[in-house]
Amino acid sequence: MSELAGLDIKFLAGVGPKRATILNKELSIYSYEDLLYHFPFKYIDRTKFYAISEIHSKLPYIQVRGEITSIETVGEKRQQRLVAQFTDGKNVLELVWFKGIKYIKASLKPNTEYIVFGKPSEFNRKINVVHPELEESASKNDKLNASLQAFYLTTERMKSSFLNSKAIHKLQENALKSLNGKIPETLPAYLVKHLGLINLHDALFQIHFPENSEVLKKAQYRLKFEELFYIQLNILKKKMKRKILYQGHQFIKIGEYFNAFYNNNLPFELTNAQKRVLKEIRKEVGLGKQMNRLLQGDVGSGKTLVGLMSMLMALDNGCQACLMAPTEILATQHLETICEFLEGLNIKVALLTGSTKQKDRRVIHEQLKSGELQILIGTHALLEDIVQFKNLGFVIIDEQHRFGVAQRAKLWAKNPIPPHILVMTATPIPRTLAMTLYGDLEVSVIDELPPGRKPIQTVHYFENKRQEVYKFMKKQIDLGRQIYLVYPMIKESEKMDFKNLEEGYESVASFFPPEKYGISMVHGKMKPAEKDTEMQRFARGETQIMVATTVIEVGVNVPNASVMIIESTNRFGLSQLHQLRGRVGRGADQSYCILMSDYKLSNESKKRIETMVRTNDGFEIAEVDLKLRGPGDIEGTQQSGIAYDLKIANLAKDGQVLQYARDIAQSILDKDPLLEKEINHTLAKQVKRLSKAQFNWSVIS
Repeated sequence: MSELAGLDIKFLAGVGPKRATILNKELSIYSYEDLLYHFPFKYIDRTKFYAISEIHSKLPYIQVRGEITSIETVGEKRQQRLVAQFTDGKNVLELVWFKGIKYIKASLKPNTEYIVFGKPSEFNRKINVVHPELEESASKNDKLNASLQAFYLTTERMKSSFLNSKAIHKLQENALKSLNGKIPETLPAYLVKHLGLINLHDALFQIHFPENSEVLKKAQYRLKFEELFYIQLNILKKKMKRKILYQGHQFIKIGEYFNAFYNNNLPFELTNAQKRVLKEIRKEVGLGKQMNRLLQGDVGSGKTLVGLMSMLMALDNGCQACLMAPTEILATQHLETICEFLEGLNIKVALLTGSTKQKDRRVIHEQLKSGELQILIGTHALLEDIVQFKNLGFVIIDEQHRFGVAQRAKLWAKNPIPPHILVMTATPIPRTLAMTLYGDLEVSVIDELPPGRKPIQTVHYFENKRQEVYKFMKKQIDLGRQIYLVYPMIKESEKMDFKNLEEGYESVASFFPPEKYGISMVHGKMKPAEKDTEMQRFARGETQIMVATTVIEVGVNVPNASVMIIESTNRFGLSQLHQLRGRVGRGADQSYCILMSDYKLSNESKKRIETMVRTNDGFEIAEVDLKLRGPGDIEGTQQSGIAYDLKIANLAKDGQVLQYARDIAQSILDKDPLLEKEINHTLAKQVKRLSKAQFNWSVIS
């Protein structure tokens, strides 16, 4: 397709310099290739013709054949409209124009059969079509044969320059006619034949001018498959290349540190999922190749314990380890958890954050260089050039979507031999998204909770149950439990009708008097020190209720907190609701999540709430979230390396096509890892093109 990429759009008939500039800015269309890959978002069946007597205003679109019997301009100058009476021989339909009146009036011909297409509406009890598409019946023969008319996304600026959907359709026609069938194939002939795909020219022709729905499906499948296939081929080729090129520490020994911890300090029996993941990690770090692995698991599934035991493997083999978290609160929480786990073992652990005092920093830097400091936990402070390890062998990045790609690369490069990388996330990632976002990483999943954890009970209440909820809160506090109360914003907005934090605090305080109950309040506009003080008060049990915004989504670990109340639930995304729910259920007590909302709920909000009430399974929730929101909105994808601009495939709907494309890509690379064989010349050429537009994410996790 590179030949088409070299054809400037301004030279296409019907474009020119002025329109080309608009297409450049509005749709990033610079070439013939860009235009042909600007696909329709819907199709309308143009084979059906209505009788005027059948038309009513609730129909989405109509098409009717007939003649214009009269034309008149109605109204004063600034409010003029052109009204034409149109008949199919039995009944009359009004056609109305508010713009381009002079031009349209001059172009309409009497005693000529026209085809009218448009959206019917009703005015003064008469059915009319405003700004219809109008063409002479005979002129249809000059057009490319298509029974389904394609519709394209455009912008207001484009429409003001007469570049509406119909105009884009005409440009597609001009492009295909000018190329005269000379569209170079982008898949090898053997693959097209083996997979039973239609050729690229036919696919592009039929996607814009489909003969029928069956041929359209074949065109869509060919283009979806190719798009996903090349993404997977690119990812998997880099993955194979990395395994060939990059050596890694070989952890042969499971020694004193690991065994002492396992035999003396392990607080509870590992789940089968934790054992499975540890085996996967142990096997890979013993190969002498750099590990690059994604560890997925819900909040509370025991990822930190698996991460710690993996770091102990590094220590047993003479290496250091580090763990980087996105916030000081989370880094401090990791430090406390890990120190508690390692109590009694002679392992030196330190914390490095932006708040670490200069005196303490100097000690940390010296001990890191000497190797005395074995495990370093921290935030972005770990990325500073002055932070140098003696022999860094294992890196854990927690909630990695909070870090930029270049930041992670700095950590990766802190050792001559690349350290093993374990990326941890408590945000379950749908399978299709993981294959695209992290397709070059091995993936491990902890899909069960530690023993003794009870599933969180989730219920939905409308505002009229407020007093009952407060009574339930009081009952839980009397039992010695603590409660989170989360709001979606801080101050009231005139445009939004949901509860705000300050009002919420006052409401709670009126039912739970501060002289009797301790209430903390935390939000994003507080200074870090103030926020930390309030969180720590809650963590120590000095306050019973934490009124907060979503800053506590990733925050302190309070096993005694057993109730999460989420206000204005409809204002939160599904993934965010699940993360908030994960703040409770960390102790042995039964925990609850109460979703509060008013009665005005969209269908999407109802679906989110229904999903939350029905299941605690983060992976099922992630799949529903992907279907509702699409891949571009899922948390973290903007930073995680999904720079692929999908033109036609949909990760929420095309999971089977994606898996098939990945399997085919893998089978080709198994026989020809670097795509050097003549038969794969086309593949190598296309991957090279794609690689130029992509950074090599694989070497930095």
